[in-house]
Amino acid sequence: MPTTIAVTGEFEVRRAAERGTVRLSLGFEGPSREDVVERCARLHAEIGEGLSARHDPADGPVTEWSSDQLRVWGERPWNQEGTQLPVVFHAAAGASATFADVTALSAWLTEVSLVDGVTVEGVTWDLTEQTRAAVTEEARRGAVAAAVHKAGVYAAAVGLADVRVTAVADPGLLADGGPPVPREKEVRMAAFAMEAAPGLDLRPAEITVDALVHARFDAG
Repeated sequence: MPTTIAVTGEFEVRRAAERGTVRLSLGFEGPSREDVVERCARLHAEIGEGLSARHDPADGPVTEWSSDQLRVWGERPWNQEGTQLPVVFHAAAGASATFADVTALSAWLTEVSLVDGVTVEGVTWDLTEQTRAAVTEEARRGAVAAAVHKAGVYAAAVGLADVRVTAVADPGLLADGGPPVPREKEVRMAAFAMEAAPGLDLRPAEITVDALVHARFDAG
């Protein structure tokens, strides 16, 4: 009667980031509603025009971009003595853009980060869809190969041979369950201060894609 061997296989692939998506916050505040709305609307239009001029889905440097609608609200703050102060009006919007060229992204961020009313929230790094699909397949193949190798080691350790796979599945799909399916990882760059920087040297960390499989083997 064959002996059942159940194992997991893991594999990790690293690739240099190919896309950088930057997130901006645009906003002003002040005692005049008309003034903050006008300033924010003007900035919103300028950012949009700059991104539109760089936009080319195929060749970049901006492969896609979007912006939020302008939001306006007012509030009456309180001072430390408990006195309610006059109304302060706020106007704000957001924008994001995906760059295929890290150098172009760095140059553009250096430019816009010095503009009054702009806050750079951060950059998210990723792969192209084509590369991510290829790397994911590579990781999955590697995970299966790792499971086969591990099963062979276990079988040899107890004097068995003729290892034959009977089941391969994502975590949790075999009857014995298992840990949750791990998500593919995205390396992110947090928000960074750039007040005095003459230029930005963006060095994205590598993107890590990993895979985990559960497998069951018979060995005789």
